Parts: sequence; C-alpha cells; structure tokens
Amino acid sequence: QVQLVESGGGLVQAGDSLRLSCATSGGTFSSYAMGWFRQAPGKEREFVASISRNGYTTYYGDYLNNVKDRFTISRDNAKNTVYLQMNSLKPEDTAVYYCAATRNSYYNNNAAAYDYWGQGTQVTVSS
Repeated sequence: QVQLVESGGGLVQAGDSLRLSCATSGGTFSSYAMGWFRQAPGKEREFVASISRNGYTTYYGDYLNNVKDRFTISRDNAKNTVYLQMNSLKPEDTAVYYCAATRNSYYNNNAAAYDYWGQGTQVTVSS
C-alpha cells in the first residue's frame, strides 16, 4: 500500500508562486508514474500534470489558464517525492490539489487510472 502526503499549499496573492510536494512511502516510488489533480468547490476533479517513472517526460492538462506555461511537475526518485512548481498563480487556480500514483502510463489524465491518492492540500489565491 502506497501512502502519499501532500504539503506546501497555502494562501497567496495573485502572481505569487508555490511549490507543492508529495512525499510517498510504502512502495517502490520509481515504479509509479505520478500525477497532480485539483478540485475547486462545486467542480469536478481535474487533471493538472503527470510525470513518467524516470521523470524524463511530462504531460500537462489542456485547458484554459495556460497551466503548462506556469506549472512544472518534477520528481526526485531518491527522495520518493514529486513536486508541482506553480508560478504566476491566479485566483482561478484556487482548489485542493491532490497527488496520485499510477502503475499505468504517465500519459493519462483520467483520475480513474490512478491507484493511490493523497489527502490533498489547499491552495487559495487572492486577487
């Protein structure tokens, strides 16, 4: 059983940056592709980004607000941790952010494909 614990969320102003971390335990981290999702109040959980097992390839959600231009997913297999660097934050980025692990391909934006989930960390961006 893989455990995931997110950290790094908080209250920031528009234009600020945050780096989310997701520490994992209980499994072989390098055998899982990792993803980040987010869920705003009253909305469905949506895909943000994912990264391959070796960290060489990434995949970003294709929707408004230019996530790919502002967010960067990365991982450190030596530390069993995946990161989400978020720059130029906007109020519409406000959500609970979740990390997830999957034995499937990293190239997957479907939450159902992910096997393990963290409890989430709140990110609130004020205007």
